[in-house]
Amino acid sequence: MLWTHLNSHFDTLDTLALAMLVFGWLGVGYIIENPPKNRPSVSKMMSFYRREWMLHLVDRNTRVFDAQIVSNLRQSTAFFSSTSMIAIGGLLALMGNPERVAGIARDLAQTPESQVEIEIKLAVILIFLANAFLKFVWSHRLFGYCAILMAAVPNDASNPTALPRAEKAATVNITASRSFNRGLRAVYFAMACLTWLFGAQALIVASVVTVIVLARREFASQSRAALLQEPR
Repeated sequence: MLWTHLNSHFDTLDTLALAMLVFGWLGVGYIIENPPKNRPSVSKMMSFYRREWMLHLVDRNTRVFDAQIVSNLRQSTAFFSSTSMIAIGGLLALMGNPERVAGIARDLAQTPESQVEIEIKLAVILIFLANAFLKFVWSHRLFGYCAILMAAVPNDASNPTALPRAEKAATVNITASRSFNRGLRAVYFAMACLTWLFGAQALIVASVVTVIVLARREFASQSRAALLQEPR
C-alpha cells in the first residue's frame, strides 16, 4: 500500500531518497552489530566490558555501585522512551493538520506539495519514532531483568551457580544495550527523515551524513581509540 502511494505521489528521486534512508539505517546497524573481527565497533567492545562487569560482580562484596549504574541506565531508557512518545504525539497532531506543514515546506523547498505527500512523509518519520519507542521500552524492561539477575548472583565465587547467573545477567545486559542503541539509531534517522520536507535532495544528503556520523562514532572516534588502549 505504501509503495503504491509512493509511486502515485512521488517521483523517482523521492523513491530513491527514501530507499537510501532505509538501506542506510539497516546497513549501518548491521555493520555496527556485526563488525569485522579486525575492526570492532564501540558497541561491540562495550559488550565485552559489560560481560566483564557482570563477572566481577561475583567477587564484589558491596554492590550498591552496580545497582546505581543499572538505575542510571534505566533512567536513560525511560527518558528516551517518554521523549519518543511525546514526539509521536506531536507528529500525530501534525498529520491531523498538514496544511501548515505543507505551507512551510513550500516556502522552504519552493516546490508545491499536496497534503497527501506531507502526510506520507510524516508517516515515515512516525514509523522510525515508533520503532525507537518500542526499542527503548524493551531495553528498559531488560535492564530491569538484569537488575533482578544481578541480585540473584551469589556473593561467593565458590558457589556453582555464581558464574552461570553472572553470565545470564551479562547476556541480558548486552541485549538491553543493543536494543537501546537500535532505538537511538532510529531517532537519528527519524531526524534525517525530517529533511524530506525540504525535498528529495535534502533527504539524500541527510541520509549520507547520518550514516557517516554513526560510522565515525563507532569506528573512528576518540572513545574507540581509548577503548583500544592497553595498559603499559
